[in-house]
Amino acid sequence: MAASVALPLGSGLAAEADVIVIGAGAAGIAAAHQLKAAGRRAIVLEARDRAGGRAFTDASLGPAYDAGAMFIHWAERNPWVQIARDLGVATSDESWGGGFRVFAGGQPMADADRQRRRGAFGQIDRRLETVDLAKRDVSIRDLLGDLGPDLAPIASSGLLLSIGEESERISARDYQRLWAGDDLLVPSGYGNLVARHGAGLDIRLNQPVSEIRWDGPGVSVTTPAGTLRAQACIVTVPVGVLKAGAIRFTPALPARTRDALDGIGMGALTKIALKVEGDRFGISPGTSFLEAGSPKRLMNFDLFPEGKDLIVAFCGGDHARELSAAGPAATRDHLTTLLSSMIGSDIRKAVTGISFPAWWTDPFSRGSYSVCLPGREAAREQLAEPIGGRLFIAGEATAGGGAMTVGGATLAGRAAAAAVARIKA
Repeated sequence: MAASVALPLGSGLAAEADVIVIGAGAAGIAAAHQLKAAGRRAIVLEARDRAGGRAFTDASLGPAYDAGAMFIHWAERNPWVQIARDLGVATSDESWGGGFRVFAGGQPMADADRQRRRGAFGQIDRRLETVDLAKRDVSIRDLLGDLGPDLAPIASSGLLLSIGEESERISARDYQRLWAGDDLLVPSGYGNLVARHGAGLDIRLNQPVSEIRWDGPGVSVTTPAGTLRAQACIVTVPVGVLKAGAIRFTPALPARTRDALDGIGMGALTKIALKVEGDRFGISPGTSFLEAGSPKRLMNFDLFPEGKDLIVAFCGGDHARELSAAGPAATRDHLTTLLSSMIGSDIRKAVTGISFPAWWTDPFSRGSYSVCLPGREAAREQLAEPIGGRLFIAGEATAGGGAMTVGGATLAGRAAAAAVARIKA
């Protein structure tokens, strides 16, 4: 991105700023634009060598795919519809591809088992329509408890591919309030769109923040290149990074903020791309293969999306964490073994590469997106509360019904910037 500057170590960051924004994902970019429009000077510090955060269009294998955020959710009110239009970036409706097949252990699932699965799906929404959660929040697992030990895991397994977390760690009340609506795709890449929206901002790459001091009249932020001082700071790094203690706060964050962080976890929705060259084995582009033999190890394969020489695997929860810890080589072997059962052993020779941006082990993410723990659905609003009148935490985790989305992160970034802009200059 032309507006971004990769500062060499030792160059110093002596210039003063009105506001320091930490993180050049959707929330940080949105906040910086809002501050710029309000006449405030904002400097954005980004730990990675690129902008976009968890919206990332990966072209490392040649054909590009969105390794992070993929859909413009609830497009009827999502700000990215207008942003794309303003930038001249095309969007499109979701394509349903070339068919859908269900497997168990790499073999076609029996019709009776498929019908059983189909009957279990939708149980979450049915219960959310009838169960009163006003008095007591429960986990999704508890919400489905009366289905029994066989059907309940099947009913909740789809959450591994949407929320990216195990059902016992998901607040039913928080899940209930998530916004719904139409989805749009960005054929040129959602990650590319988010990065492009950062043009014209002062984004400084390769600047991981190690400390934020807010014990004076303003804030000071330490990076490998030096220290910046400003009136206020908007922190848009993922909750996983904050919980890992990657940034030291001096003084420590207030107990109320720490309590909010304790109430929010990080899911592990994961995409793994395989480069496939040569024979496509008679498979129509966009076909989906769902490995559903074990609900805890659900895996969906998107084969040759948009005619590209890729197979993109989706998984979540503890299974995704295990693969992330195992690394690319072991994961490639696992996926090709599974695909060999589905397609045939020749797929091993056709797979020539793997791309595995594992968000769970990425030190600048520590997960895919935020998940409220049961009984802690108020943590999002609590986390968004200003700290000392000059420190603000914003991102998809503070977006209420828009949580877990790029659109929600954008709205949260704008809200934090509006609060900062009201501070007397």
